[in-house]
Amino acid sequence: MTTAFRAVLAFTLLAGFYVLVGLFVGVAVFLDVLLIVDFHVNVLKAAIVLTLAAAALVRALVMVSRTKGGEEPGVAVTREQEPALWQTVEDLAQRVRTAPPAEIRLVPEVNAAVAEDTRFLGLKAVRRRMFIGLPLLQTLTVDEMRAVLGHELGHYSGAHTRLGAPVYRGRVSLIATVQGLDGHPVIQRVFSAYAKLYLRVSQAVSRRQELEADELAVTIGGRRAMAEALRKIHGTAAAWDVYVGSYLSLTGAGGLRPASVFNGFHALMNDPARQAEVAALAARPEETSPYDSHPSLAERLAAVERLPEPQHVPDPRPALTLLRDPGVAAQAVEQSMWTTEALTTLRPASWEDLVERGMYAARNAEALHDLAVAGQRVVGAARPYLDAAFEAIARGRQEELAARLTELGWSPSPTMLAGVVGQALEGVLIEHGQARWKLSWSGPARLVYDDGEEVALAEYAAQVAASPPAVAGLRKWLGDHGVRHDYVPVPEEDRHAPGLPA
Repeated sequence: MTTAFRAVLAFTLLAGFYVLVGLFVGVAVFLDVLLIVDFHVNVLKAAIVLTLAAAALVRALVMVSRTKGGEEPGVAVTREQEPALWQTVEDLAQRVRTAPPAEIRLVPEVNAAVAEDTRFLGLKAVRRRMFIGLPLLQTLTVDEMRAVLGHELGHYSGAHTRLGAPVYRGRVSLIATVQGLDGHPVIQRVFSAYAKLYLRVSQAVSRRQELEADELAVTIGGRRAMAEALRKIHGTAAAWDVYVGSYLSLTGAGGLRPASVFNGFHALMNDPARQAEVAALAARPEETSPYDSHPSLAERLAAVERLPEPQHVPDPRPALTLLRDPGVAAQAVEQSMWTTEALTTLRPASWEDLVERGMYAARNAEALHDLAVAGQRVVGAARPYLDAAFEAIARGRQEELAARLTELGWSPSPTMLAGVVGQALEGVLIEHGQARWKLSWSGPARLVYDDGEEVALAEYAAQVAASPPAVAGLRKWLGDHGVRHDYVPVPEEDRHAPGLPA
């Protein structure tokens, strides 16, 4: 089945979807009119079901039609700002025989993409945009970047972007319609089956278009550059996920944000341990589905290897050389990542400071607070002293203490109390200047003493949580670290929160 035939079939199915909606609405209206003319109870039941379903269908479509796209991601760069990048894109557009984009935007994503505003169901192009991920420019060579850009321009050349807008719109409409029929299971199954058929056909078109764009990319950069670009993008995407989940997620902790997002990513990508981890993640077998928009990496690499090798002069320079000043470009993209509120309220900080404060906020602050509050509730203390929790343990009231922690939001488990005690003890050391969280690009942050030795309190915390007699030794250990018996870790503004004794 050719790509053109699949595309025509996708449009036909999309038209059929609106016909199906119209059919349901028409039948509902017919039954409503019939009831007015000649009332029957059996007709009433069917009319109510179909009228409610038709209303849900119309509502879903109206909501989709009113949905407006947000601001374009990233930052637009002009020819004057980035002449080499623009010249590269325009030269490549000429090679694939298509018009260049009207706008190029640098984005904080491991991706490159093109979009096209169209009218008359994609028959007329209005404005073209190209999105280039700064992490790709950090990772690829010029050769590889040219292949990637050639691939994206190939979507223009094949009119893929014009087809993509209405096909994507139809995909959104179908999904919204199925979701809007939650209260009508029978009718929902009908539309769900139709949506699955449409998605299988339209996504097959998308996968074929990706392979066609890969062919154009090879004519520009050669097989090796395209294959390496695909492998690097796959690995870089895995590394970016690690970076976002383990590092960028600390943004906001302690009122801080990273002063340099992309320098941090560069440091992670150049760490030998992380390189091995990313390689392992990228080597995992891919799960494939008929609903995937892209072919698997293995399928794309195999297709690239079957293509003829064009004559090509290699350019192994880093892709960042396409930017006039990578530092200025990175700073502009980083600014686009933050809301106005974040820019004004969060102080830029080094990664060392952000990790130190962020890890404390994420792991220790809540444990300290909640353990003290739970202890106060169990023993009836006047204030949320941390020692109240240890007194509860000393009295053998661990189950009550664990129950109070559960009330405060901790997930119940056999090791929950020991875990909270361990995290709280870490927080005590940090609060009293005995330890700090240390940044590591190789793996998770490490809590270390001043001499660099790693803090390891899990076993000791488990022993204390399980053994009331161990509390005496814990109190001595805390005293040796300068912790007063009346230490209250709860911030002043939280001490009079609802549910806490005054």
